[in-house]
Amino acid sequence: MVSHGRAKAERQMRFIKLFLVILIMMLGAVFAVLNADPVPINYYFGSHDIPLSLILTVTLGMGAVLGILSNMGRVLGLKREIHNLKRRSQMVSEEVNNLRALPLKEQ
Repeated sequence: MVSHGRAKAERQMRFIKLFLVILIMMLGAVFAVLNADPVPINYYFGSHDIPLSLILTVTLGMGAVLGILSNMGRVLGLKREIHNLKRRSQMVSEEVNNLRALPLKEQ
């Protein structure tokens, strides 16, 4: 009974995710249609007319990639710290178990 409820919840979550993806895609399509006007981009050696929606989408994507890359150092540092703390916790647990196994001296 519990697994059936969990499977139902997973199906509902999958449906919600699919709905959100379709909604975002529709908003992106509307955005592209509304901003389809070509915009001149001047380079050092020439210029090109590129749709505004493409420029904005590429800029947004580059910003997302740069944001992810800028946080990778922090994420990797935290993963390293987690690994070290797990190893230290395991060593302390082993030490406690070894101390519990020692016979007690009677006085």
